Amino acid sequence: MEFKDYYAILDVPEDADTKAVKSAYRRLARKYHPDVSKEENAEERFKEVGEAYEVLSDKEKRAEYDQLRKYGNRGGDEFQPPPGWDGWQQGGAQQAGGSESDFSDFFDNLFGQRRQRGGAGFSSAGFGGFDDFAQRPYPGQDVELDFPLFLEEVMAAEPKEVRFTLRAHDEQGRPKDIEKSLKVRVPKGVNDGERIRLKGQGGPGGNGGPNGDLYLKVQFAPHPDFDVDGHNLLLTVPLAPWEAALGGKIEIPTLAGRLQLTVPANSHAGARLRLKGKGLPQRSGQGDLIAQLKIVLPERPAEGDEAAWKSLAEHHPHFNPRTKWR
Repeated sequence: MEFKDYYAILDVPEDADTKAVKSAYRRLARKYHPDVSKEENAEERFKEVGEAYEVLSDKEKRAEYDQLRKYGNRGGDEFQPPPGWDGWQQGGAQQAGGSESDFSDFFDNLFGQRRQRGGAGFSSAGFGGFDDFAQRPYPGQDVELDFPLFLEEVMAAEPKEVRFTLRAHDEQGRPKDIEKSLKVRVPKGVNDGERIRLKGQGGPGGNGGPNGDLYLKVQFAPHPDFDVDGHNLLLTVPLAPWEAALGGKIEIPTLAGRLQLTVPANSHAGARLRLKGKGLPQRSGQGDLIAQLKIVLPERPAEGDEAAWKSLAEHHPHFNPRTKWR
């Protein structure tokens, strides 16, 4: 069985903290998202990145994986855990909800059994024998899936399609796959990391028991222009030195289109301008767009630039922007 080097997959060092792991995941998830990526094997890479994040973002899973990575034999094509390793579940496992795992055999062999609800299984004691117990209705398993969203999808009112596979059994007890497709409307005000519950859309119950629930874990995909702070959007706005000094109107992007931003005269680098109601939807109202100013010099000085800067320095002989250091 092929060993999975999750650190190499996310391109992070072994001592990467949780923030670095999450940042790497969000960057790669956007790069390989099947809806937008033109990369070769994008869907396969997208799943691989998700699997690596599942392990490295979880403290317990990561600790166990690090031990296996350190002491296991990775020589050749067949990975072998260290002698006496209790956690290895040879032959694979099924994910929660009874469905076949979206993760690799390596992941399922290491963590699969612990993804199932109920621990070591049921005992027939107290149920009048196994046959009697087997006829009792039992609920289906809950299922949790990642639900990646672009910021534009958070703003939109259109539902988003979710496709997944559930494992069920026919009347003879033989396993079968159920392909499901749902149109999910993104709740207003949903935030990164929240879970959306879809009642009865999880694993099928048995003997007339209720279906489990489907939980969608919201994950905001990275945006090339905006960072997210709660329901606020953060935008870095580059300014030429003269734009900061003289002020004026400039055009900036928002998720709802472009608009004019008024820059006050004598603006400083790092200053923040708040545009109310131009952020992400909240359950009541709308977040803000916060524009942080950044002063940028021309890449190639033109003739006369040096003289102009020297003239400016001569006009302000006593100005020292570092007086607070004294």
